[in-house]
Amino acid sequence: MTEDSSRATWLQQARAYLRSADPMLARLIDDRPTFDPRAWMAQLPPMDLYGALLFQVTGQQLSVPATRRTLARIEALFDGHLPSPTELLGVDPGKLREAGLSWRKISTLRDLAERLSDGRLNPDLLSRLPDEELMAELTAIPGIGPWTVQGALIIALQREDVVLPGDLALRKAVQVAYQLDHLPTQQEVLAIAEKWRPYRSLATSYLFSAALERPEAPSVAPREP
Repeated sequence: MTEDSSRATWLQQARAYLRSADPMLARLIDDRPTFDPRAWMAQLPPMDLYGALLFQVTGQQLSVPATRRTLARIEALFDGHLPSPTELLGVDPGKLREAGLSWRKISTLRDLAERLSDGRLNPDLLSRLPDEELMAELTAIPGIGPWTVQGALIIALQREDVVLPGDLALRKAVQVAYQLDHLPTQQEVLAIAEKWRPYRSLATSYLFSAALERPEAPSVAPREP
């Protein structure tokens, strides 16, 4: 079985499970028969774990278009690609500031790069950790919170059971989809998402897709501690 056919089989099973588990998701899925949950990632530059974390940190408190503009300026500093930890440490921090990163974000990315470069963090070992353990390792770094790690889990590691309850766009998408009379809290999003296990990443992708189809769709990521 090829990787593509294996992926197609998995996607069919996951869609069937979510249809059965949640009538609201069943409507979203049936309305989007050709939806590819990975299509949006094809618009991003290739990313390893550090690149995905850089992308997420860059996007804190920014809209999606603003994040992409800043990312493009960062890539321009490194001959058109996202920097490795060693490359980021080798550039003048002032250049990163000129590219659009705040000093707080620069400090976070340099701290992370130093830990990956000096052996305090091993990217290969990190990539093999269960979600909760990886979350604990990375959120110990100032400026990296759950939202940042959750995004990296999906983008770089393609983990299948991740939800981003702190994402404003997702919370508003849940509010609209479930016809709630209030913006759900993070705990309410997590409670709703329990029925999506073990396919919370796919369910989240459908909700993001529905949100992006609305012209007033929010796209500002949270600030993390």
